[in-house]
Amino acid sequence: MKLVILDRDGVINQDSVNYIKNPNEWIPISGSLEAIALLSQSGFRVAVATNQSGVSRGLFDMVTLNSIHDKMHREVAQISGRIDAIFYCPHSAEEHCDCRKPNTGMIEEIGKRFSVDLSLVPAVGDALRDLQAFAKVGCQPILVLTGKGKATLSAAENTNDVEKALPANTWVCADLGEAVQRIIAEYA
Repeated sequence: MKLVILDRDGVINQDSVNYIKNPNEWIPISGSLEAIALLSQSGFRVAVATNQSGVSRGLFDMVTLNSIHDKMHREVAQISGRIDAIFYCPHSAEEHCDCRKPNTGMIEEIGKRFSVDLSLVPAVGDALRDLQAFAKVGCQPILVLTGKGKATLSAAENTNDVEKALPANTWVCADLGEAVQRIIAEYA
């Protein structure tokens, strides 16, 4: 089975410093839904791994989070795409859970759920914490320059701190569409 892991905010949809708190605030990035549809049509399973600390912060509840995800599923399905599973961490960083990226619990759970060797899985994010979680479990980390991506790349290029640098062999792509083209070329 071919699997791809995607972060949500900043990769699939526009991000906000004020959080995505309801379905109306969930706005897809141009071309991202088509990229997911192309993955589906090319035989890939798609899992989303997203930190959603707005739940623990009381900014929205689980019903609202599910409504946001229902909208995402519907919009992808309308163009013949599919998201096979959504994994989320509802905790804030202060809770020190195992599932919140850059920790690996959520990514490891995806590997178990799909019974896949994570070293064979491309994983796309826009923040350093995404890439760190992906790399720690052996995924192919892919940085997109949407969302926080440009700031993530700039910070990584302007540091001598190994903890703030991009993981080794990270691919850098303009957006999810470009990332998917490369994934299909390398993994199909």
